[in-house]
Amino acid sequence: MTSEVRRRLTPPERYRLGASVRPLLVPGHDPCGRFRDDEFWLAVRTPEGAAALCLARSGGELLATGFGPGAAWVADRADAIAGLRDDLTGFPALARRHPVVARLARTFTGVRMPATGRVFPRLLRAILEQKVTGNEAHRSYRAICRRFGEPAPGPAGLVLPPDPAAVAACAYWEFHPLGVEQRRAQALLRAALVADRLERCADAAEATRRMTALPGIGPWTAAEVVRTAFGDPDAVSVGDFHIPNTVAYALAGEPRGTDERMLALLEPFRGHRGRVCDLLAMGGLMAPRYGPRMPVRSFARF
Repeated sequence: MTSEVRRRLTPPERYRLGASVRPLLVPGHDPCGRFRDDEFWLAVRTPEGAAALCLARSGGELLATGFGPGAAWVADRADAIAGLRDDLTGFPALARRHPVVARLARTFTGVRMPATGRVFPRLLRAILEQKVTGNEAHRSYRAICRRFGEPAPGPAGLVLPPDPAAVAACAYWEFHPLGVEQRRAQALLRAALVADRLERCADAAEATRRMTALPGIGPWTAAEVVRTAFGDPDAVSVGDFHIPNTVAYALAGEPRGTDERMLALLEPFRGHRGRVCDLLAMGGLMAPRYGPRMPVRSFARF
């Protein structure tokens, strides 16, 4: 029988469920989660077993329902996954330091940063997103979920995120038909081997140290992970192709920026630098594009 645990949550005024939880899903179609009709579903491998979480509006509240052996764990974590543990202390004062950030903070005041408490599912996705287009990475992610997928508890028809042990048992070349070349596949295998230790990290700083100690995982990958696994509002994706240009253009009117320039412009917002980057993305602020787009390739055909 499938366990079911329910919990009622009280979100803050003007809270936006969809915008808050959408970073947890791969764009387009995510086999492990979905947001539809103001209802969010997420499949999770918890320390207590497989689970699925449903977050649904119920009047002015959120109804959180956990399914499966890990139902109690995921229901207890539901407020963090919804972003309701996100601490904005001090951010309104920091936002007023720049008119663009102040305007975006007001516009998206109901958006909160989620914290799933699970590292490996987001690390898998971040490794796949290294040095390729989003479409390539998301196509590989969906293929890997289909390859390793197990049905998640609950009625949503989701699959659980890949089991790290099953991933670690593979050879790197088994990921080639899934669109992943040797370099990223080996980084993924190394991460899968130490997934248990990564899941036991107490905070974003410890997780970042452990992840970046692995070959093939740098500051960009670690920041992408801790921003959603721990809800770290200060995590900046250093080494990103677009973000330095976006920050330079939005905050200084400069069409191009380096990582160093980006960090200098974000310094007044220390403690919430990652949040500022997210606000710029939500606001659709982008630097001018001068060159051709990177082509979408298929490593499975190489």
